[in-house]
Amino acid sequence: MNFTGVGYTLPAIAAVIIVCLVERMVLRTGLFRRPAYWLTMLIVLGFQILVDGFLTKLDAPIVLYNPDHILGLRFPWDIPVEDFLFGFALVTAVLLGWERTLQRQAKVRQ
Repeated sequence: MNFTGVGYTLPAIAAVIIVCLVERMVLRTGLFRRPAYWLTMLIVLGFQILVDGFLTKLDAPIVLYNPDHILGLRFPWDIPVEDFLFGFALVTAVLLGWERTLQRQAKVRQ
């Protein structure tokens, strides 16, 4: 199967949309309204830039991407923009699951 132009980009965008829709329409934890969530995402972003930047730097890459499967937008330190989308979706999905579990446990205790 040839995903030219969408092999990594389309799933990254879809992951962000799905996670946001699940929060807004199903879970409704209120996570996106909390300053602590956005602070957490800034901290994650800082570490993601350090680690991902080291792994994807074009002058000595450890992780290689097929240029036909990404948009080609890279910043800072040559990080493909799709990595930030997947990172957002992954961390947010985990936090949503955690928050949902905490809310259910609180209801059981009542």
